[in-house]
Amino acid sequence: MSSVVRNQGSCVAVRAFSPSSSFNRCSHGSASSDGTACGRPAWIGKGLTCVCFKRKGVYEGIYINLTPKQAKRLKRLRHRMKVYFDGSRLDHQEALRALWYATYPGKELHGLISDQWKEMGWQGRDPSTDFRGAGFISLENLLFFAKTFSTSFQHLLQKQGGKRSVWEYPFAVAGVNITFMIMQMLDLDATKPRTFIRSVFLQILSENEWAFDLLYCVAFVVMDKQWLERNATYMEFNDVLKSTRAQLERELLMDDVLRIEDMPSYTLLC
Repeated sequence: MSSVVRNQGSCVAVRAFSPSSSFNRCSHGSASSDGTACGRPAWIGKGLTCVCFKRKGVYEGIYINLTPKQAKRLKRLRHRMKVYFDGSRLDHQEALRALWYATYPGKELHGLISDQWKEMGWQGRDPSTDFRGAGFISLENLLFFAKTFSTSFQHLLQKQGGKRSVWEYPFAVAGVNITFMIMQMLDLDATKPRTFIRSVFLQILSENEWAFDLLYCVAFVVMDKQWLERNATYMEFNDVLKSTRAQLERELLMDDVLRIEDMPSYTLLC
């Protein structure tokens, strides 16, 4: 395929890649040649799901000169990504309560450690143990989804769409996995940009500081759609997450996608 150039504002990126791309899973505990770590598919608590992609082509000449606004927003997002969930912090406790009441309006929560949390799809009585892999931002993402797209959130929570599997994915834990997958895909902690996806996202971030959270919501509905199309069971969750990431990448690289709202799959949200 010929080179593609996107030039908007302060961001210029040139890439060249082969017409076909392959996606390979790394072996357990290994790292791919481009530095992306990978582990075995597992739910949070047993080992966070890790999705690895390796393209046959090469990204070339990615140059980014961040504007002050982009730099400020990237710094804030990086900070959010590094905050661990701390059950002793009052603001983290309040965020967890807020998630409960956004999910189950009018239903009393008996405590931050309670069997009630299993209804939402946490692995045990204490949801704080499931945040270890992706941190506090994964809770923020779930809360943003619940408040911003409450109808879609409830449909996915209650598994209302399509023909569902007997062995469904646990909703809340899947949400944490999705946060982790997006962090891997965007590679925002890298000192130098290594992917064109990151360059595109930084342009989008300059338009909307909540771009990460919006992308999370899109990713969740895309994941559920692909889950249904595959008639998947929980043993196939990692494969569904890989195909979800591939779909997000394809849409972000479309020439007319300058905002998260421009992504074709954004229309799935309601």
